[in-house]
Amino acid sequence: MRTFAISLAAALLLGGPLSPPATAQSTEEDSRAAIVERSQADKSTKLKPYVPTGFEMAVTRVEKTLLNGPMKWHPFLEGAYTGAGFSPGVGYVTHLSPYSTLDVRGNVSIRNYKVAEAEFVSPRLFHRRAELSVVGGWREATQVGFYGIGPNSSTANRADFAFEQPYAGARIKLKPTRRLWVVGGGADVARWSFNDPTGSAPSVDSVYTPATLPGLGITTTFVHSQATVGFDWRPAQAYARRGGFYSITAHDYTDNDSRFGFRRLDYRVTQHFPILRESWVFSLNGQASATFTKDGQQVPYYLLPYLGGGSNLRGYSSHRFRDRDSLLVQGEWRIMVNRFMDTAVFYDAGKVASRHSEMNFHDLRTDYGFGARFHTPFATALRIDVARSTEGTRLVFATSSAF
Repeated sequence: MRTFAISLAAALLLGGPLSPPATAQSTEEDSRAAIVERSQADKSTKLKPYVPTGFEMAVTRVEKTLLNGPMKWHPFLEGAYTGAGFSPGVGYVTHLSPYSTLDVRGNVSIRNYKVAEAEFVSPRLFHRRAELSVVGGWREATQVGFYGIGPNSSTANRADFAFEQPYAGARIKLKPTRRLWVVGGGADVARWSFNDPTGSAPSVDSVYTPATLPGLGITTTFVHSQATVGFDWRPAQAYARRGGFYSITAHDYTDNDSRFGFRRLDYRVTQHFPILRESWVFSLNGQASATFTKDGQQVPYYLLPYLGGGSNLRGYSSHRFRDRDSLLVQGEWRIMVNRFMDTAVFYDAGKVASRHSEMNFHDLRTDYGFGARFHTPFATALRIDVARSTEGTRLVFATSSAF
């Protein structure tokens, strides 16, 4: 107390600020500050910029290319025709405007199917309410399976056909309300010319005749036009965990010599039911196709509706069943593993028939299985399914969603 009084008197007499007497605590704080300063100064002499590993650099490069910037060279794995098998290929994208692109691509499958094509896409027409696609190219299929017409065909009766096809066409899709209404249409021209198949099965020419199989061995050019109307409230067409798609599509096929012209109607209902904040999704799909012949004409065998393959009856061979009409129902229970992978358990059932009145739920062909989907938020990059049917187990690799 006496020391404080003396200090106060000295401060008042000298006119200086009052300074508290030094204590042990302030001395300790000063020493700590000095230690921190020395430590920081020592670290500053040893700091070096972080050098990412080779793996980190590769991941960053892929992320920038795929997600944050335009990718010019890209893999192209879509087969020339259903049943092509694994089809490694490459494409090159050129931007003709900020949003319009030209994609030149091609591949060759393990079964020697080939495709080379170029596609122009303009996705933001009419204030983002329309998308235009123009495509042209050439494809070859070397061993397309044909098991006969009707629901009771047998695998023992398989025959193969092969064809080459130059083609060109245009499609436009309109969304008047952006998310709900869908209106689409387009037309294409394709020339079907047939070759000798390369598979182990006999050629269709050795099993059938033009009298028993319409369109056999005849080179034909078709003009195909179509129009679609429907409702679509899925977040994206190529990958969705909620929403639905309901549509009707009308097709018209006109050939160059008026022998194989026909019309076809396709119906589709797809609905996704999310559960537990989309951790689970129950997805249902139904499709039906019906053909109608023009006066005095026939439906060629290679353009009949079919079931079997990686996107419909997955437990059966591609094009396993063919006839005038077809019916398909599918269900999947999809479970999210992480942001980029789902697993799924599925069930497929379907049939073909020669008359509309036979399109019912009796005597359906069925399969079941499980699989994995690797995807981005808006597209499916790879789908792997293992499907089991009465005709065996099949492994499916695809670069698109089943529905």
